[in-house]
Formats: sequence, structure tokens, C-alpha cells
Amino acid sequence: MKSLLTFCFLTVATLTARATDISTDSYVINDSQVEQLMAQSEDVSLSIANTNLFQSEHMASGLTGTTQVKAGGKDFVAALLLNFFLGGFGIHRLYLGTETLTWVGYILTCGGIFGVVPLVDFIVLIVNHDNLSPYIDNPKFFMWATK
Repeated sequence: MKSLLTFCFLTVATLTARATDISTDSYVINDSQVEQLMAQSEDVSLSIANTNLFQSEHMASGLTGTTQVKAGGKDFVAALLLNFFLGGFGIHRLYLGTETLTWVGYILTCGGIFGVVPLVDFIVLIVNHDNLSPYIDNPKFFMWATK
């Protein structure tokens, strides 16, 4: 029975592949149109684009100097990676500067209530990637809790 199903599957896959085989002759590149588009394009340096983007973000948010990703000297990417790989041990909370008992609580509750709390922490960090300040030096076991 398994060999019959395998044979049918391979037959259908082969027929489908042959039916959807598209010849490379149908693709034609018009070199004159490409040259015309390149001539009409505007050269924008990556550094100028990044500078303008950086300035517009700070003007919109009213910040001057540092980005919001590094709040209180803590990097969002580092906190996220620590949570992803060592979240069950609460190491990301240690990195963010919480009290010792908070991340020890993660260990004693089998990875933060069997991994649920680090998972929610991970989602909260992703959603609030632009502002980590509420989570830095936060003494609460559930860092996302407001009260």
C-alpha cells in the first residue's frame, strides 16, 4: 500500500513539474530600457539616507543624542538574545538590572512558570523594542505588569 501511494505521489509530482516547466526563451531583457532606467535614476548614498532617517526619527520623537534602542545603557538585541537562549534562567532579567530574587524566582519556578513568563517577556520585548526603560531595574516578577 505504501509503495502504491509513493508511486502515485511521484507520478503526480513529475506530471506537475513538467506541466509547469517554463522555457527560458519567454524571458527577454530589453537592454535599452534598463539603460534608460539607470540613466533616470538618482544616486543616493547610503550614509546620507541613514543620516536623514536618523534625524527624522529624532525630530519626530523629540530626542537628541542617543537612540531609544539603548535605554539606560542596555541594548535591545542583547536582551532579546539572552531571553531567547537563557530566558528560563532569567538571565535577561539579570541583564536588565532587576533584583537578584527576581531571576532566582525564574529558576525556582521551573523556568518562569514552565517557560510561560520568559515567552511573554520575549513578546513584550519585541513589541516594545523602541523603549526598554520600563523594564530596566524593574523589581517585579512579571516585568510587563503595570501595578
